[in-house]
Amino acid sequence: MIFSRKRADAERHTRDDQAVEVPDQGDAAPTLERGPYDISESYADVQRLDLGSLHIPAIAEVEVRVQADPQGVIQQVVLVHGDNALQLGVFAAPRSEGIWDEVREEIRQSLLRDGASAQEVDGEYGPELHAQVPTPDGPTNLRFVGVDGPRWMVRGVFQGPVAIDPAAAGPLVECLDGLVVDRGQEAKPVREPLPLRLPREISDQTDAEAGDAAAEPRQV
Repeated sequence: MIFSRKRADAERHTRDDQAVEVPDQGDAAPTLERGPYDISESYADVQRLDLGSLHIPAIAEVEVRVQADPQGVIQQVVLVHGDNALQLGVFAAPRSEGIWDEVREEIRQSLLRDGASAQEVDGEYGPELHAQVPTPDGPTNLRFVGVDGPRWMVRGVFQGPVAIDPAAAGPLVECLDGLVVDRGQEAKPVREPLPLRLPREISDQTDAEAGDAAAEPRQV
């Protein structure tokens, strides 16, 4: 199923790659200049698309493409603006440290094994990975970014002109900077994808359409 809709105790990396300590429980949550944010932190109260573990800002110019299985469990989230796209993923991380450094190196090694070129650079979210991968339509540029949060990590993969020129991100960077992660309290294996689901209104609509289709008489 494809849903597309245009929408009017760890350390984490901020835009300048400085760490902000998460306060002990009971302390006031810090106000950060940019996200992704943990749901316990202070952030702008704007309309967001609730996908469970990820709450994505509703930006009019950005199309949210979600691929889900028949049970409504989301397999992939891609934000699209013009020729640019941003694929999002969110994963469990340990309480004591971030995992982006390890994940980034594993991605780099995997790309090199597949014959792609990969280079690590310092970007606006800290260390990034820039790659060029072969495809049937010719070489494609990708830019991998990661943000470590309290017991989670967000990974973003930029595609299109923005993979080479970050300044071309437009409203996609607004979506990433306003992202909110709801990690939950359940114990999860490190690097396990956090659960994503269709918004309730979309899930209810899908169930209703499925019910109407089942109720239609069969033609013989």
